[in-house]
Amino acid sequence: MKVVLAYSGGLDTSIILKWLQIERGHQVIAFTADLGQGDEVERARQKALATGAVKAYTLDLREEFVRDFVFPMQRASSLYEGAYLLGTSIARPLIAKHLVRIAQEEGADALAHGATGKGNDQVRFELSAYALKPDIVTIAPWREWSFRGRQDLEEFARQHGIPVPTTPKDPWSTDANLLHISYEGGLLEDPWSEPPEHMFTRTTDPLKAPDQPEYVEIDFEKGDPVAVNGEPLGPVALLCLLNTLAGRHGVGRLDLVENRFVGMKSRGVYETPGGTVLYHARRAVESLTLDREVLHTRDQLAVKYSELVYNGFWFSPEREALQAYLDHVAASVTGTARLKLYRGGLQVVGRRSPLSLYSQELVTFEADQVYRQSDAAGFIRLQALRLRVRAELQERGRI
Repeated sequence: MKVVLAYSGGLDTSIILKWLQIERGHQVIAFTADLGQGDEVERARQKALATGAVKAYTLDLREEFVRDFVFPMQRASSLYEGAYLLGTSIARPLIAKHLVRIAQEEGADALAHGATGKGNDQVRFELSAYALKPDIVTIAPWREWSFRGRQDLEEFARQHGIPVPTTPKDPWSTDANLLHISYEGGLLEDPWSEPPEHMFTRTTDPLKAPDQPEYVEIDFEKGDPVAVNGEPLGPVALLCLLNTLAGRHGVGRLDLVENRFVGMKSRGVYETPGGTVLYHARRAVESLTLDREVLHTRDQLAVKYSELVYNGFWFSPEREALQAYLDHVAASVTGTARLKLYRGGLQVVGRRSPLSLYSQELVTFEADQVYRQSDAAGFIRLQALRLRVRAELQERGRI
């Protein structure tokens, strides 16, 4: 049987590639998506061929990733459990999309991935694949083989000459793309254990960051960022620049215990420098341009949208329906936010928009001809009516 494997070049997928060959007798086509991992992509391709893949694909998906997946998700103001910017979650449906396409072009019988039976990624890969090709076969070796943990994997790797990338100094797994890098496993499984400083690769230690703040201005058009400090930039260049600026100042670290879709809690540590800046910058512009009730409704729907992305339902009809509404809302998010970056902190210090609903004439404490303050008395009495009725019943002992 011919199988297309989502291949990262790491320990798990390298062992899976060899296991599919030896234990199952499959021909394996490796696919590595370039989502911003840099030189790792070509190294993965070469390693796949050296490990026995009959073909090894690499595709530069950076533009598609940011333009068609990250930006639409950010237009929804997505934040899972109030903290996580979904850097890993949003990459999985894109990888699955191209896995399916390659399988069809190569006449492959199945897809395979390296997600464990305890994680979210197995759900994300497979739900996406089934949504795109309902009769596709998926193989998840972690749910099938007899290996019980990392030690078994490392022993298998040594037996078959597969380099083992983990060391006692760095006993954690990582996942990287243009939006973020995640760290899980090893010493991080203890939620009381502080991540070692040498683990972080995209953000400077805030204690060692520049002692002078840096200001950055971000322009938005219809919900999407289009320029930094007045310079128009495409999606990839813009996100890369913000990663550099924010990372230099230690902005974008997150240490989170989250609720996985499969039912358990897990601890993840994330670096999302550019994405963190974009989230706060967009909300600053939205504060000017979105009607109060539209904003509040959007924020309620954003919770559901974030859960859909996290749980793997990117290609679901409900996510697509929500996207249409949220894109409609984002159409008025045009303007500029100014932020100050300093030693791990981020502060919005200015916002402006040609579509601003903010009126200085209305909010001023000085004398004005627009707002009659006496009107507020009647407004308050009407709002208090139900509260007063209930209080009267309580005084009489009726409730």
